[in-house]
Amino acid sequence: MGEVKKTFLGLSESESGPWDFVILPVPLEMTTSYGEGTRMGPKACIDASSQVELFDPILPKDLPHNIKIHTAKSWISEAPTLRRQLDSISEYVRPWIDGSIFPLILGGEHGILLPVIEILGESMIKDLSKLTIVQIDAHADFRDTLNGEKFSHGTVMRRIFELGIGKIIQIGVRGISREENEFINYHDNIETWFARDLLSLSENNIWPDMIREIDNLEGDIWLTFDCDGLDGKLVPTTGTSFPGGVAYWGAVEIIEKLFDSGKRKIIGADINEIVPSKEGTLTEFSAALIATKILSCHTNYTNNILNHN
Repeated sequence: MGEVKKTFLGLSESESGPWDFVILPVPLEMTTSYGEGTRMGPKACIDASSQVELFDPILPKDLPHNIKIHTAKSWISEAPTLRRQLDSISEYVRPWIDGSIFPLILGGEHGILLPVIEILGESMIKDLSKLTIVQIDAHADFRDTLNGEKFSHGTVMRRIFELGIGKIIQIGVRGISREENEFINYHDNIETWFARDLLSLSENNIWPDMIREIDNLEGDIWLTFDCDGLDGKLVPTTGTSFPGGVAYWGAVEIIEKLFDSGKRKIIGADINEIVPSKEGTLTEFSAALIATKILSCHTNYTNNILNHN
């Protein structure tokens, strides 16, 4: 007998659509520059999700609460080069990015985001200048190259910016090069909320200002969540675990605020740089909690829209 397919949250799933929400595992690992293991992250996150509670106080019923969820078969590719690997990711996600279903992509290194946004530009959003990307991350990822590679996890936001994205909002950045800092300061449509300013214990803490900025967003939004955006103690084995990051409840507040207004639409999300450990499960469990919060907020948003109609 073959291995039984594991599903997100351990829920029973219909074999046929239409579905409302899809989990897309993309275990890419080709450019990791420090900690390794992102290729094992998506599976570990799905495994850990079976231990997450189905109750969320923002919902009147336990998950899935009127939402049909599908856990897709994992992406796999034997392509010999990184660019061709990314192209194969494009073909993998293409059927799921048409506006009829909410895609949540589990990675894998952060470079998975580039082919996703490229497909968005071909299908749902012809004019990417109308798209806002909200990025929770310890790193800016705006290098032009990293270790000689233009499509590295550390260059992904630079490559995406070059596609003509309308706005990028970064939250929790605390690892940045001089090159990236100059690039950010030069472009008005990049807004970076540095962790030191957001999480300061002094009276100059600007977290409320960042939340107001999120509340003012309109139009289509893509959420990209690098696990190292969280404080290092929550994700001890992510690729580059970094102290001084966003607390779990801070991440929850950001996600809930993104979804709580009809003037904007979160069209999809990815959670990347998930690296499991042989000595514990905290990193993958933290990622599973974030994924479940995104599902809960999408469920609440969808049910509210249906009720208003």
